[in-house]
Amino acid sequence: MTRAKAEGEGAAPSPARVPASRRAGLDALLAEIERADRVALTTHVNADGDGAGSEAALAAWLAQRGIPVAIVNPTPFPDDFAFLLEDPAVVADAGSAAGDGALREADLVVILDTGEPDRIGRVAKAIVGKKLGILDHHPAGARMLDATGVVDPEAAATGELVFDLLAHAAGAGRDVSWSRGVLEGIYAALLTDTGSFRFSNTSPRTHEIAAYLLARGVDPERLYREIYATASVARMRLLQEALSRLETDPELPLTWISIPHEVVRDLGVTASDFETVTEHARMVKGTEIAVLLRGVADGSTKVSLRSNGRADVNRIARELGGGGHTKAAGAVIGAPLAEARERVLDAARQALRELSAG
Repeated sequence: MTRAKAEGEGAAPSPARVPASRRAGLDALLAEIERADRVALTTHVNADGDGAGSEAALAAWLAQRGIPVAIVNPTPFPDDFAFLLEDPAVVADAGSAAGDGALREADLVVILDTGEPDRIGRVAKAIVGKKLGILDHHPAGARMLDATGVVDPEAAATGELVFDLLAHAAGAGRDVSWSRGVLEGIYAALLTDTGSFRFSNTSPRTHEIAAYLLARGVDPERLYREIYATASVARMRLLQEALSRLETDPELPLTWISIPHEVVRDLGVTASDFETVTEHARMVKGTEIAVLLRGVADGSTKVSLRSNGRADVNRIARELGGGGHTKAAGAVIGAPLAEARERVLDAARQALRELSAG
């Protein structure tokens, strides 16, 4: 596995010019792809736009090249991003006969948007002994999969690394003939993981890659509408319920929302319906850390943490058994909502006090 560093200063800005520090890892991954008769792709539990978009793009590119491919995720492929799939038949749920068969028959399994075995759930056991590839932009965790590819936290999204892989495969300076699924998948990955190009992980190169994709036919209005401007009645009612449960700390810049599992069940919402709820907590004036806690059917609690700037929520998430980025992270706590909430808020308060003291 190559852990890349940021591209050196002074390099000419060009999206098709892959950072030199990534090339060795990309070369090694491309060689594994060339040797494979069948490839399987997977990502972390509750796939987001970056994981799903990266999978859709890479699956379309592999299919273009006649390489049989399957997407086998530990949790269902999100409905919100199903429109990105050129061929929905490539998706098979882990634990199903089709999913188990796809993982068993794959010569190469490429893990996208994570490198930690705990983050790919039941898929981890099914790929023991398999040749593994990886593209990920999260900081390396304590336990990482032994895989060939690139782990680079300097990338704005895993979709950027997928872009680099495919651009590198095409050759320096050459134009590409990528299908709709490739173009839209990469764009969706960039769009969602940069918060519509407004988060601090957005770099000049992020915009250059986006422009490159737009010049080749991506319709930004259509993708925005599909991802952000289409919501079910259930999702709107979830937002209504979430805002009614919004709370703030009287002394610290901390805001949180707690959603019991009974509410989730009665509204009939899914994990993807929660994607933007945490953002509403982060919008509260003066908030430094925003938290969303939701009860899960098995009695555990899913936690999403967001930072408005200085606080490192990845550190908090790792203390709770999860992980992510400095400004966006999460964890699953094996405790009921009320108990988990106290643990999370205590950790967040401690982090904020340390931040203030520093």
